[in-house]
Amino acid sequence: MSNYPSPRATGATGAAAGAAQAGTAATGTTRGRDEAALILARCDELATHTSLPGGVERVYLSPHHASVNRLAARWMTEAGMTTWQDAAGNQCGRYEGFDPGAPALLLGSHLDTVRDAGRYDGILGVLLAIAVVDRLKRAGVRLPFAVEVLAFADEEGTRFGATLLGSRAAAGTWDTAWLDLVDADGITMRDAFTAFGLDPDRVAEAARTTADTVGYLEAHIEQGPYLEEADRALAVVSSIAGARRFALTLTGVAGHAGGVPYHRRHDALAGAAEIVLAVEKEARDRDCIATVGHLQAYPGGVNVIPGRVEFSLDLRGEHDDRRDEVWLAIQATTAEVCARRGLTIEATETHAADAVVADPRLRDVIRDGIAATGDTDPMTLFSKAGHDAMAMADLTPWAMLFVRCGNGGISHHPDEIVDAADVAIALDAFEAAVRGVASEGAA
Repeated sequence: MSNYPSPRATGATGAAAGAAQAGTAATGTTRGRDEAALILARCDELATHTSLPGGVERVYLSPHHASVNRLAARWMTEAGMTTWQDAAGNQCGRYEGFDPGAPALLLGSHLDTVRDAGRYDGILGVLLAIAVVDRLKRAGVRLPFAVEVLAFADEEGTRFGATLLGSRAAAGTWDTAWLDLVDADGITMRDAFTAFGLDPDRVAEAARTTADTVGYLEAHIEQGPYLEEADRALAVVSSIAGARRFALTLTGVAGHAGGVPYHRRHDALAGAAEIVLAVEKEARDRDCIATVGHLQAYPGGVNVIPGRVEFSLDLRGEHDDRRDEVWLAIQATTAEVCARRGLTIEATETHAADAVVADPRLRDVIRDGIAATGDTDPMTLFSKAGHDAMAMADLTPWAMLFVRCGNGGISHHPDEIVDAADVAIALDAFEAAVRGVASEGAA
């Protein structure tokens, strides 16, 4: 059990006060539906802050980043939090516990998006966190720790290529070399910081300390089909895949499509095609995931043998050693293809993140929160997608709640969707988990 005292209700009466002491969520069906409707309306409102006509795109240190931070700050204030924007551009809110200045349980996700995104990836988690704090405020409940909501500024890496920037800054693992990264318009991150009104040399001030944190909880859409296939609303996340990304360039010799016989060709695109198929095979054989999401042939003429191909590789696995075995196998295949076709390969690793495992005690708190909604045997899922929790794992224990998304689990796409009933259940479960951290001393 906990060394913390029980949650203290100040002004809560009846069922709300009893639930505060028991560490469970006290919510009526109608109330939950109304709150879910508000959360989804806010998702729609955030989607209007975009640089993409007819779609959603919101990138780091942009005017749209600033405008959604202002919106989030307003909603945090309405929920009883004091707010600030930190030195990395994350929007933060704090709801004090009954011991002012106590460490904080962090709740968060991100407000940035990929290009032509959906409305819920990251965003839903931020809004659920704000709604949990709003429930605590309305019930007059103070916990034995503060609750802070972190709306991270850049998880996707859409603008500068480096991912998890907001959460890495908060976790104290910011790399100053990122300030020299350049976006598609030739603007350095350092200059973007200045234009946004932040000092790039003060990013380290965004870092939290382990002593000031109780743990980190994140709610997120699943971004996969498993909850939908099982007809379940919520799941506990067991771990998050370790990922490596590479930029590869395969070089051969360009030539006339009609003039160069096959035995004299050094066709970079034909070689790349073999490698792409090997990528899929090697990953499937080892229960990992590997994706070539970008491939560009040069010079690109319909009657010219490609002399150079640039392509990407995104490699993920639940276990780092197995993921790395896939990379070694891909390298071996690539070497054989290059030797046989007279090609050369250049590979640059652009991203690396080890797999992380959820803290067992906080994971159980999430499980108990789901069970409190009536699902007595919650589903457990391994996350193949990356999340801010990966970065926060360097700072504090973490756990995650998955929410079902429809349309086959599609995400990073305008057809991304969640159901209002699932959002209401997720809010109940997430609130119960937050209260459970205090009741069970899980942090």
